[in-house]
Amino acid sequence: MAMSYHYYNGSSRFEMVVEIANIALDEFKTHHITRNYTGLVQRYYQLVEEDYGDPRAERYPLMDHPMFTFGLVAVYLSWVLVLGPLFMRDRKPFQLRRTLVVYNAFQVLLSGYMFYEHLMAGWLNYYNLKCQPVDYSDGPSSKRMLNLCYLYYLSKLTEFADTVFFVLRKKSSQITWLHVYHHSVTPLETWVLVKFLAGGNATFPNLLNNFVHVCMYFYYMMAAMGPEYAKFLWWKKYMTELQIAQFVLCIVHTTRALFSNQCQFSKFISALLLLNASIFFCLFMNFYMQSYRKSKAQQQLQQQNQLTASSLKADSNNNSTMAVSAQKLKAN
Repeated sequence: MAMSYHYYNGSSRFEMVVEIANIALDEFKTHHITRNYTGLVQRYYQLVEEDYGDPRAERYPLMDHPMFTFGLVAVYLSWVLVLGPLFMRDRKPFQLRRTLVVYNAFQVLLSGYMFYEHLMAGWLNYYNLKCQPVDYSDGPSSKRMLNLCYLYYLSKLTEFADTVFFVLRKKSSQITWLHVYHHSVTPLETWVLVKFLAGGNATFPNLLNNFVHVCMYFYYMMAAMGPEYAKFLWWKKYMTELQIAQFVLCIVHTTRALFSNQCQFSKFISALLLLNASIFFCLFMNFYMQSYRKSKAQQQLQQQNQLTASSLKADSNNNSTMAVSAQKLKAN
């Protein structure tokens, strides 16, 4: 089937996907008498890849099939949820102070480099902030963005180490549902990015995410350097707010592309990007509100304890004064 994915607009893309689904179902009914649903999924993927897959991505490792990335995510979940806790059950938590400093410094440098590359490969030079279709040509700028998207994909695999370190340090409170969901989904999303959408509007969330990660991993690096640096980490609460702002910008940017008649970026993909940003916005807002309420409750409890301690101290002083006065009267 001829490569023609970049000639379709949003509606024709959707119609093409429906047509491909119908072809796959017809083939399943005709040839798969044994009801091999796995074969149906594989055939559907082959049809989608033939029509929409970027042939330039074929030269990269792990890009041949999504099952490689699914497998890595499965290994990650197995370690985080089962193998890691079993391994650490009868062991003391590892400190890993130097390892964490080096790892977070590496992530700061990597995120900073990718942020710079996103600007230089498009968003600072010739990308249109309102709407930018994907450039599938072999030009130097489009190839630079494609290479960057693949590096971004690899960076999401390296971030599995975040949770691995939490497990080794027995920081189970840090392994929230939001954390695991985020680290499980982003490698799959970025694989799709490289395979089908390496450029254009699809890279705007990456640009923002790189900036956020520079700040986030810098914070983690300083926190790992020891308690003497705690006084410089007063901006912790603003990190979640920065992440929420990231998703708000993604929602606004994607919504404009979705409802603009002039924008040539896929409406179907814009809808998926909007859904993804909205899900993460809701999850991070929920996390932020719960953390805020917990922090407020702790502050109120601390104030109440201080008042109680002050009251007890005052009562003790009064009792001491009364006892001294009683002794003086008795002496007289």
